[in-house]
Amino acid sequence: MFEPTAQTQLSIDDIRVKKAALVYRAINHEMRMQILRLLHQNSEMNVTNLYTTLCIEQSVASQHLAILRGPGIVRTRRDGKNVYYSVNQERLHELHIIAEKLNG
Repeated sequence: MFEPTAQTQLSIDDIRVKKAALVYRAINHEMRMQILRLLHQNSEMNVTNLYTTLCIEQSVASQHLAILRGPGIVRTRRDGKNVYYSVNQERLHELHIIAEKLNG
């Protein structure tokens, strides 16, 4: 039977911390925070609504949304040609719990 050692446990925790860091890096950007605020206020928006509201280029909005979509911070819903984005509340709740554990 495999008995986890302190080194094994450290490696597992290290992996979890690195994954959490990637997620926090995704939201630690002023434009992405603005996008999250807008999505939270409006329930969901498509990329056109986002880039016109934020007065940014469509490609910039799409890049930021892709960064938020990667770790599951935002969800997508397709309706014909439009893709609507919304905040993944469950994922944000998980992040809040992780942050509390990291802060002790």
